[in-house]
Amino acid sequence: MSEQRCVVAVDGPSGSGKSTVSRRLAVALGARYLDTGAMYRAVTWAVLRDGIDPADADAVTKVADSVLLSVGTDPEAPHISVDGTPVDGPIRGSEVTAAVSPVAAVPAVRAKLVAQQREIIVAAGRIVVEGRDIGTVVAPDADLKVYLTASEAERGRRRSAETATDLAATVADLARRDKFDSSRKADPLRQADDAVVLDSTDMGIDEVVAYLTTLVDGATRR
Repeated sequence: MSEQRCVVAVDGPSGSGKSTVSRRLAVALGARYLDTGAMYRAVTWAVLRDGIDPADADAVTKVADSVLLSVGTDPEAPHISVDGTPVDGPIRGSEVTAAVSPVAAVPAVRAKLVAQQREIIVAAGRIVVEGRDIGTVVAPDADLKVYLTASEAERGRRRSAETATDLAATVADLARRDKFDSSRKADPLRQADDAVVLDSTDMGIDEVVAYLTTLVDGATRR
């Protein structure tokens, strides 16, 4: 597989383990890794930096059109910067998390970032891409499409442990984001018709990665 192009699309709701699984899968495959959610978070960070209301679609679009995003795709050390400023830490903060859904729902923002994501995918050759619309919009011709999910309680537990936040509040926030992202008009969160659905509620990370590695091997041998 080292010589052939391979695109793996990993979609799913918040807290399903997409980031950890996708990074480890990319390492196992010797592939690149792209976190599309980080790109929307980076634009959101820029919107907040500039004092823009995330609900003001026109103003948000102007910010998205003016910023320069630099995205690193090494699964061992992914990174992202806005206008030369590293924002890997800040984009994971509560302020950005609370504002990212309305920013990501702006059609012009999605169009701009999807175009950039496709450029990265083509240049990488072999890559694992994670997000919420990869199999349906960004890479509908991916070699393998996975919809990774888990029970609401388990997703809340994982995210709460990761961010050291109250479990009940975390579950409520995940439900809020999932409802918003699933109901937005532009590229909503949904499962691709030909995606493999994997419920990781009772699975460990290594088990999930091993299973997906087997699926990739099968997909690339067709």
